[in-house]
Amino acid sequence: MTKLKSPLTLFFAALIAIALLALFGPEERSLGASVRIVYLHGAWVLTAELAFIAAGLAGLAALITSRDRLHQWSAALGRTGIVFWVTYLPLSLWAMQSNWNGLFLSEPRFRLAAIFAVTGVLLQVGLWLIGTDWVTSLANLSFIVALRAVFATAENIMHPPPSPIFNSGNYVIIGFFLALNLLAVVAAYFLTRAFLKIK
Repeated sequence: MTKLKSPLTLFFAALIAIALLALFGPEERSLGASVRIVYLHGAWVLTAELAFIAAGLAGLAALITSRDRLHQWSAALGRTGIVFWVTYLPLSLWAMQSNWNGLFLSEPRFRLAAIFAVTGVLLQVGLWLIGTDWVTSLANLSFIVALRAVFATAENIMHPPPSPIFNSGNYVIIGFFLALNLLAVVAAYFLTRAFLKIK
């Protein structure tokens, strides 16, 4: 496989495409151009969650079927999920500073996200060191179950439901956000393929 076609090269190419797309995102009436970082941080955390969900599902399937390849996919997806989750945190801080002129570090969902970031990094490093397939798959399944259970009951302050983007009625913003999410998922796929090559 040539360097230009390597998963890691394609991952960085996708990141460049995401950055360029984000620069030209539609402005919003209240937040203006600063809303673009909100779009990006939203796409990033959704992609992280999708990777965690996929890691959990692959882990569950691997535990049921004992297929080595599914264990490998669970491990790679779990690593991809934590990369996106950890890098989502500075994007969140940037969004706070740009749009609300300050950092609300005690915001419940940000605080929980930081806790899961630290826990997730330690977990993934530990799983890599242990190197036992079934432990990795079970841990990835347990992690996403715990994450979703905790966030389902977390207080909403700066993240009011339902989704402001999908309930905006502005199809340009909705279409742009979906395109940003699609590119982020593509980037996550390439990163997962890169992790699959690491034994």
